[in-house]
Amino acid sequence: MEGWRGAWYVPCLASLETLQELCRKENLRCKSIGITNRNLKSYEVEYLCDYKVEEGTAYYLVKWKGWPESSNTWEPEKNLNCPLILQNFLSDKNEYFSRMGGGKALKVRNHVKALQPAVADYIVKKAKQRIALQRWKEELNRKKNHKAMILVENTVDLEGPPLDFYYINEYKPAPGINVVNGITTGCECTDCPAEKCCPKEAGFILAYNKQKKLKIQPGLPIYECNSFCRCGPDCPNRIVQKGTPYTLCIFRTNNGRGWGVKTLQKIKTNSFVMEYVGEVITSEEAERRGQLYDNQGNTYLFDLDYDSDEFTVDAARYGNVSHFVNHSCDPNLQVFNVFIDNLDLRLPRIALFSTRAIKAGEELTFDYQMKGSIDLTSDSADGLSPSRKRIRTVCKCGAVCCRGYLN
Repeated sequence: MEGWRGAWYVPCLASLETLQELCRKENLRCKSIGITNRNLKSYEVEYLCDYKVEEGTAYYLVKWKGWPESSNTWEPEKNLNCPLILQNFLSDKNEYFSRMGGGKALKVRNHVKALQPAVADYIVKKAKQRIALQRWKEELNRKKNHKAMILVENTVDLEGPPLDFYYINEYKPAPGINVVNGITTGCECTDCPAEKCCPKEAGFILAYNKQKKLKIQPGLPIYECNSFCRCGPDCPNRIVQKGTPYTLCIFRTNNGRGWGVKTLQKIKTNSFVMEYVGEVITSEEAERRGQLYDNQGNTYLFDLDYDSDEFTVDAARYGNVSHFVNHSCDPNLQVFNVFIDNLDLRLPRIALFSTRAIKAGEELTFDYQMKGSIDLTSDSADGLSPSRKRIRTVCKCGAVCCRGYLN
């Protein structure tokens, strides 16, 4: 499956600076660590570290891109030629004083001859964070298999990319679990939907209307056309398999909920938004991991109990944008079970659809308990439910109807 076949993730044992020095020594270019044709044998400003005034001239301490910090040099402002980087430096300096003032801008003297060490340290941390988040964004967009962009934003604290998270597009079976796509035939339709289209063959109705919006009730499964069907890519019964159609932003929340996800485009009611993927593990392994996650206050385990409770999806280390979607007791997303190239009822795909119109810039959330809009009278209403928790986790969603706990 894409994202795991033929490769294992191994941590790098060398520091970034060590790798950069090795590249320079061997005259090698490596864009992912900042060594390019532009700076292999020349100097390019990466960020500014400090500021001082000597004999009436302003100097900035420059970190050169692709060079170790030991190569930093003081340069007069006229030599910089990097207006955006200078703007970031000044913005970070003002942000530091604003934070020290409890959100109020403090008056900063323009004739300061040197920055305090604490200010310079904050500016360097912000610069490193900005670079790390930019690289993470580029990595996410390289690995995704859908057209829409993924952005990353943190205007709240100094937190950088998660250290132990690997982006995947599909389920990643744990060792010992075989996920076999058992589809060998598809519908003969050339103009879906038809009487014998895939949902009909499975005993259900087509999930989408002519506008390609969801028309079925929560609890009912979605059967999309598969790779053996005669219909083309524009078939109205191929929605989830095309991937996220909206530009989404992973952002840092300002109320202690860590990372969250917001949409940068308007989303209409009953629209497909994203798929929830992760590592497929046994329920027994989920119980073991659940005890560890409980102590950390994390909630990434979902039981695939549409037909049985044999498997669980764990998105703690392996996942996509949905890994960062927060819980809400009043969510704007709803979970549905989807079957496409695998009709194994133990392994439905997990799709998140909008329950209402969502504005651009609004955070995306779903109910980790799957309550609210789900029809609990349906035999499969609990087709996807969070794994059982042992320690109660306080909910911070802020909804009027907040239940107080995530579990």
